[in-house]
Amino acid sequence: MRTVVLILIFYCFACLFSAAQAQPQAGNPPAQPQQPAPPGKVEQLPGTKITTSVDVVNVVFTVTNDDGKFVRDLTQNQFRVLDNNKPPQEITSFEAQTNLPLRVGLLIDASNSIRERFKFEQQAATEFLQQTVKPEADRALVLAFDEQYELIQDFTNDIDKLSAGLHKISPGGSTALWDAIYYTCREKLLKEGTTNPVRRVIVLITDGNDTQSHVYRQEAIDMAQRAEVSIYTVSTSLGFTHGDGDHNLKLLADSTGGQAFFPAKLDDVADAFVHIQRELRSQYAISYKPENFLPNGQFHSISIKTVHGSYKVRAKKGYWARKQ
Repeated sequence: MRTVVLILIFYCFACLFSAAQAQPQAGNPPAQPQQPAPPGKVEQLPGTKITTSVDVVNVVFTVTNDDGKFVRDLTQNQFRVLDNNKPPQEITSFEAQTNLPLRVGLLIDASNSIRERFKFEQQAATEFLQQTVKPEADRALVLAFDEQYELIQDFTNDIDKLSAGLHKISPGGSTALWDAIYYTCREKLLKEGTTNPVRRVIVLITDGNDTQSHVYRQEAIDMAQRAEVSIYTVSTSLGFTHGDGDHNLKLLADSTGGQAFFPAKLDDVADAFVHIQRELRSQYAISYKPENFLPNGQFHSISIKTVHGSYKVRAKKGYWARKQ
């Protein structure tokens, strides 16, 4: 009988000990399962300034003459660079990068607003990729956006995969333009690792109107500047209407050193793509150290001009300095 009692007592103590181990410790609530982020949402950084991580500034730019033709044979001493209205402390490199490897993000507006013209624009974009991407050096991705963005085809040099991705897109829904740009710059182009210099570009086909984004227009521009991405925009509105959408497209291009195109008719869409393709192979790259650089997180303006005053230089407007 005594043996049975001892066994029962031991069993009770064991149960009490197991229950105590299962309870969370004071001040430490039980862990909750992690919820996956909803698709198409952009991680927001309210109030955060996008900054460069190094003290060397890299700028890719285009030079054209009075007739709009590309000028490809200029030398370093034929340019004047100003950073916050001051000459740089040192020019660390200068090259006429006519064959710089490309990293292209092709962003297609798949909202209802472009439904009537979508098939033609789809075909023009396909031809652009076929003529632009050199499989031995370049890589591109295809992303569609309406009320959310969707990565249709990740970075690849396979033209067939890129073309197939373009033809999977079907229009419908509202427009999250800023989210699409922010995501592509931050999660794709900025992280596309390479040991050699590359040209990072977004080619954006849209009417320029945003109705759904979770980030602001300026946040998208700041992220493009941080990722050293030039944005080329092709309007789907057919004609320069001077509305908010056209203003947005021009601001995106001007702020990042790209160019905005406003085709007057559908046939002009293909011409815009041809112009972009030629420009991407007709550019210069310069790197410099700013004079009296301060890691204060402030915006620095950039001005590049040629000694030959009639040439036009198109480059990004500036960058955010790093902050300690």
